[in-house]
Formats: sequence, structure tokens, C-alpha cells
Amino acid sequence: MIQVMEMEPAIALRRRAPLAVVDDERRFEAIYREHAGAVTAYARRRLPGRADDVVAETFLVAWRRFDDVPADALPWLYGVARRVVADLRRSSRRQSAVTDRLAVEPRGEAHVVPDVDPELLAALGRIPERDRELLLLVYWEDLEPRRAARALGCSRATVATRLWRAHRRLKTELEHGEVGA
Repeated sequence: MIQVMEMEPAIALRRRAPLAVVDDERRFEAIYREHAGAVTAYARRRLPGRADDVVAETFLVAWRRFDDVPADALPWLYGVARRVVADLRRSSRRQSAVTDRLAVEPRGEAHVVPDVDPELLAALGRIPERDRELLLLVYWEDLEPRRAARALGCSRATVATRLWRAHRRLKTELEHGEVGA
């Protein structure tokens, strides 16, 4: 009789665990049925070609963080979907930039560094990294500004403006040395 009494709490624990899982699964299914259409529409408006990926990732996050899902789940799901869309966009930009750089890079050839005026190198070293990267993409890597825009993940108009400013900063550095010196 003592053994039976000692086993009862363990049996009760085993019975409760599966019920809790079943309740979570039912609640998750109810959330999915209720909000999948809205999340899908949201994803299609923001990233049409990847809407299914956005929905799948959103509900995967919801399942993994199920205890964080509030009773009013839709705004929370929209927040998750917004972050998933942002992550996918960033990933896509990075992949495009790598593809562009690889397309321009000669295959199988050793990189030969041309003789560069040391004053130019020094001036390039004094301008902001962002300007230097743009100038090097356009003039050293020979990317057209529209392709440089894709590599940098910004618009062509932004690249045109930044390129103009970078030219001006480089010219100032070449003419006057360090700014403020």
C-alpha cells in the first residue's frame, strides 16, 4: 500500500504534462486558424515573393515562444512578421551584394594592385569608411553606381548623393590634407 501511495503523485504528474501539451496545441491551432489569413495578407503586401516563408517563420516563432503569445495574439504576430520581413530583406540584400561582387571579380586571376599615388591612398584613409567603400566600389571595383547601390543595399538616388559628397570630401582631402588641420 505504501508503494501505491508513493506512485500516485508521479502518475498524476505524467497525466498533467500531456494535457498541458494538448491544451497548448489546441490554443496554437486556434491562434493559427484565427490569424493565419491576416498574417498571410500582411506578408503578401510587404514581401509578395516570400509571403509563405514569412508566415511559416512567424508561426514557428509563435510556437517556440508560445508562453509569450498574449491573449490578443494578432498584434504580437504582426510584430514577429515585421521582424521576419526585415530579416529576409536584409538577407536578400546581402546575397545580392555578394552575387554582384562575385560577378565583377575576375575568376582565377591574381589580384594585381596597381600603382596608386600615396597621397591618394592617404586621402582615402582620412575620409569616412562609408565614403571610401563607395568610391572603391565605383572606381576600383568598376561598378556602375546602380550596381553599387545594390551592393550597398540602398537606392540609386542615395548612391548618387553619397558619391557626390564622397568626391567632394576626397577632393578636399587631396587639396588641403587633413580637414581642420
